[in-house]
Amino acid sequence: MRRMLTRRSFLTHSAASVHLAAQPSKRRVGLALYTVRSVVMERPAEVLKLAANIGYSEVEIMRSQVALLTPHLKQLGLKAVSMHFETPLITGNWQAWKDAEMPPIEETYTFQKALDVATAGNIPNVVFNYLPPKERGELDYYRALSDKLNTAAEKCRAAGLRLWYHNHNFEFMPKPGGRPIDVLLERLDPTLIHLEVDLFWVSMAGLDPAAFVKQNSGRVVAVHLKDRAPNISVPRYDISSVPKDTYEEVGRGVLKFPEIFQATIAAGVKHYYIEQDHTTDPLQSIRRSYDAVRKLGL
Repeated sequence: MRRMLTRRSFLTHSAASVHLAAQPSKRRVGLALYTVRSVVMERPAEVLKLAANIGYSEVEIMRSQVALLTPHLKQLGLKAVSMHFETPLITGNWQAWKDAEMPPIEETYTFQKALDVATAGNIPNVVFNYLPPKERGELDYYRALSDKLNTAAEKCRAAGLRLWYHNHNFEFMPKPGGRPIDVLLERLDPTLIHLEVDLFWVSMAGLDPAAFVKQNSGRVVAVHLKDRAPNISVPRYDISSVPKDTYEEVGRGVLKFPEIFQATIAAGVKHYYIEQDHTTDPLQSIRRSYDAVRKLGL
């Protein structure tokens, strides 16, 4: 059973992490700060110091976290490589965002303002990371979305930034005429947009994550690392149908990470982010996954 995060457990993790040393590796392991969203904004210095002591060297940050966390990241030598931003800045569908009960954002906020945040924070990549349920239409919707993303990617390039697309499971759901993921892969300009592949969500769609990375070699620049609990039926295309205890730390589930890492290395993946969508103790979780990734040889 997972333990609830307490002040005592936080201090225990902090003390233990001081004795951990990152094993020699050519590959930097990063942390998706979404994992520690419940604590990092309240205790930024402590949480980020813990991550650095564990061995993390990169982070993926949410736009709303940048102003508060950037000074702490700089002090600790942690590099914010990518920034997730809110969907309606591209789609313009603010109501779908609200209906999905996503973090609030002013409707007057613009994509250009988000790019300015990334530039000011010296964050080179911005990530389109989610579609609310009411925006998951038929294939024509994804064709139009691809065009919007290509236009946005041009703006990113003009600002000296790069746009990434982050997948979930719904893009793999068969629809009349094909799958959204195939439309996206066909229409997104590979010279402008890289892929950030969430391996867990590929597996939830019933696919082999290693095979998917191989098929898109050269386009996948980053991956999210988390494991999937056994005895969960797949494919599942609805995020809300996935029980919270399906999400596991690396090495505690059914994903074949040795094969996955072989595929990612061969495909030229540069950034490896450990992430946990749901956990009662995020600080324990990020240490467990980091240790497992290093033991697996990454």
